[in-house]
Amino acid sequence: MHDDLIARAQTWLAEDPDPETREELAELLAAGDVAELAARFGGTLQFGTAGLRGELGAGPMRMNRSVVIRAAAGLAAYLDAKGQRGGLVVIGYDARHKSADFARDTAAVMTGAGLRAAVLPRPLPTPVLAYAIRHLGAVAGVEVTASHNPPRDNGYKVYLGDGSQIVPPADAEIAAEIEAVRSLADVPRPDGGWEILDDAVLDAYLARTDAVLAPDSPRTARTVYTAMHGVGKDVLLAAFARAGFPAPVLVAEQAEPDPDFPTVSFPNPEEPGAMDLAFATARDSGPDLIIANDPDADRCAVAVPDGGDWRMLRGDEVGSLLAAHLVRRGATGVLAESIVSSSLLGRIAEKAGLPYEETLTGFKWIARVDGLRYGYEEALGYCVDPEGVRDKDGITAALLITELASELKEAGRTLLDLLDDLAVEHGLHATDQLSVRVEDLSVIADAMRRLREQPPASLAGLAVTRAEDLTQGTETLPPTDGLRYTLDGARVIVRPSGTEPKLKCYLEVVVPVAEHSGLPQARAAADVLLAAIKRDLSAAAGI
Repeated sequence: MHDDLIARAQTWLAEDPDPETREELAELLAAGDVAELAARFGGTLQFGTAGLRGELGAGPMRMNRSVVIRAAAGLAAYLDAKGQRGGLVVIGYDARHKSADFARDTAAVMTGAGLRAAVLPRPLPTPVLAYAIRHLGAVAGVEVTASHNPPRDNGYKVYLGDGSQIVPPADAEIAAEIEAVRSLADVPRPDGGWEILDDAVLDAYLARTDAVLAPDSPRTARTVYTAMHGVGKDVLLAAFARAGFPAPVLVAEQAEPDPDFPTVSFPNPEEPGAMDLAFATARDSGPDLIIANDPDADRCAVAVPDGGDWRMLRGDEVGSLLAAHLVRRGATGVLAESIVSSSLLGRIAEKAGLPYEETLTGFKWIARVDGLRYGYEEALGYCVDPEGVRDKDGITAALLITELASELKEAGRTLLDLLDDLAVEHGLHATDQLSVRVEDLSVIADAMRRLREQPPASLAGLAVTRAEDLTQGTETLPPTDGLRYTLDGARVIVRPSGTEPKLKCYLEVVVPVAEHSGLPQARAAADVLLAAIKRDLSAAAGI
């Protein structure tokens, strides 16, 4: 085994095109670091429905140029098998370490395989790439990004010609083609022949952002904005300027792209501490709301003044606010969300007489809903212009929530006032998450097995009226690794994260409220219930 490991590492080293990872691997071999070699050569990064994502470094279990060249070759072979030879592949990238290299390698592989490749002009938000695929009539698109993962990670996200992310069976078919790549020497990589796009595609995207707003709406809300060290700033500022909103006050320390993300441990607005600098900036400038993008700007976080300080809105709260806003503006079409998001959207759709659909987790599913007008996911993802961008888009979502805040401001009201109205109209839908990050993935597998073998009969004193193992699929959902418990007045979903080493449990309780005066009591009751469900679920899962 030891000799086999060394041999595999030496074979990899011989064909690694990147001097940095070559040097890193040569040092590991020289030091005879068997444990580290085993961690890197014990398998291969699995290509799935999120594409690839992992830590940067040498070896098949890390993100590096060799892995990316193989992935690109697999995608090219898949497209060729589907009769797409000669088609256009658009490639975008963020500002993380190695992103530009991975984008260039992808363009070279596509060109060498007889496809046409076009690369976005510089690091830009993921929604610009998703838009470009449809706008340019491409057969596929690739975005090099690890979204909101830690600084040491990078990733590779694949879209097909409809402009939405891949779903089964395409992921398995591409993975099989990647597996079939024997040696990098077999992959032609010319030094040129692809196109570097100019700003025309970005201008077309920005022209489209105007369309999410009502032509005569007020544009008065003042914002503080953080790009979280990512690529969102320039595009968001341009979109806000075009729309005629006041220029956002920037969180200066996080405004420029920086692959080391020096001010945050996790560049995700949902993580504790990530918004501290934004709150500090807001306390100085007193805006109406705070907007944050994640590093590739496909997510949008919102914070509002609340009782003298600032409060982050949950993704479900923003999702419901945007839905209510679109419905009031007369939107027609399907409202859709993933199963882990709040059931309030279904109530809003029902009251408005609009069709509603639930999908599996991820925008790859939400974006595929027929007749989609608006879709969202609790993890800060919102699709407000499905005809333009078949994916979550943190730029257009920021525009729409700022328009709503402006309308409310003109009426002397706030986003929190509208949330109160929705709670009285549809019941208080309170959500929370129990999220456990693990070093050892077997902890997640053990917890899922335990819950399958001994499903809880009750949580927080509420009887479980229905327990579903989603690996079997349902009438409306394809199979997925997850468990769903329906309780009297509550709902729980448990699933392993698709992109991080986390077990995620999504909790929701619904408390009826007759009038606004009953809201404080309903909120207190919901908090008690959510805490009790969390405690009982932890015990049942052994985490």
